[in-house]
Amino acid sequence: MDEMIFFDTLRQALWVSVAVATPILAAALISGIVVGLFQALTSVQEMTLTFVPKLAAIVVVFWVSMGFMTQTLTTYFTGTLVPIIAGM
Repeated sequence: MDEMIFFDTLRQALWVSVAVATPILAAALISGIVVGLFQALTSVQEMTLTFVPKLAAIVVVFWVSMGFMTQTLTTYFTGTLVPIIAGM
């Protein structure tokens, strides 16, 4: 395998991983900011208040974006990795 093919495949894999992880990380960030603002405004310092809404937001976003994630990973594997492995 040529170095250029290897690094191009690695670059594509990193972009695919960023695209797949972005919805979940954005949901965690937004819910964390909202809960943090709520805690700062009400002076409620409960640990479950930070954990449960963030977990619920992550699960909901994961459930909604599961089709996009599967489609993105399947396209990457069938379009990039399988031809390299098969030697095409």
